[in-house]
Amino acid sequence: MSGRDRYGDIFSGHPRTPKRDIPRVVAERDLVAEDAATGFCGAVVGFDRSYDGEFVKLEDRQGRVRLFALREAAFLIDGQPVTLVKPTAVAPKPETRSASGSTRVEGLKARVARASRIWVEGVHDAALVERVWGHDLRVEGVVVEQLEGLDHLGAKLAEFGPGPTRRVGVLVDHLVTGSKETGLTQGLGPHVLVTGHPYIDVWQAVRPKAVGIAAWPDVPRGEDWKTGICQRLRWGTPQDGWRRVYNAVNSYKDLETPLIGAVERLIDFVTEQE
Repeated sequence: MSGRDRYGDIFSGHPRTPKRDIPRVVAERDLVAEDAATGFCGAVVGFDRSYDGEFVKLEDRQGRVRLFALREAAFLIDGQPVTLVKPTAVAPKPETRSASGSTRVEGLKARVARASRIWVEGVHDAALVERVWGHDLRVEGVVVEQLEGLDHLGAKLAEFGPGPTRRVGVLVDHLVTGSKETGLTQGLGPHVLVTGHPYIDVWQAVRPKAVGIAAWPDVPRGEDWKTGICQRLRWGTPQDGWRRVYNAVNSYKDLETPLIGAVERLIDFVTEQE
């Protein structure tokens, strides 16, 4: 046997053992893994980063937490070597619902305004309606206007001239049986719809939990309601109080049901096709 046969082809290089493929496993929270070097076994509870690279936090049954570098084949799962990798951050899904709970229209261009209108009593009413239903109103082309007080309703209706294609929906505060507001909103014709809520002021239609209180305080009749509320809650001036109320409202979930129902009825009424 020649030397070439005995030792093989010395020009072909030394035989090598094929490199073993180590599976890569996403280190999802609560995944149980063992550090191959130390034998520490625990569940994934988080991650950390330093100048040395990325680390995974493992917590064992005794509640001890240790950091281990995310290196190739550094861990065992069911006795088999694996490479743990940090989960990829998932981009949040775009919001598909508007603040009112309706389906959001993407790339919305406001519709040309309808002739019909929704009227509200004051600036705070208008601001809350816009905050929650603004998207819906732009989709439908509905303009919200202020009455500057319900006493002006009759004169404004006479000037506006409601009709089949010029409807008016009116949102009224404190619309309860026997109130002044109820008396001013009767017999206005088929092209006018008045709805409202039973609360003294639209502030009170915001859920107490949303503004961080247990309940709206009672304010005696004859005392300015907003001023009395701010004094009892130590909110400062009514302007300070309004900022609290407005910023607390992010969706219909922060409002009481009577106000939600009233506004939804008005939007349906002024957008209904004759």
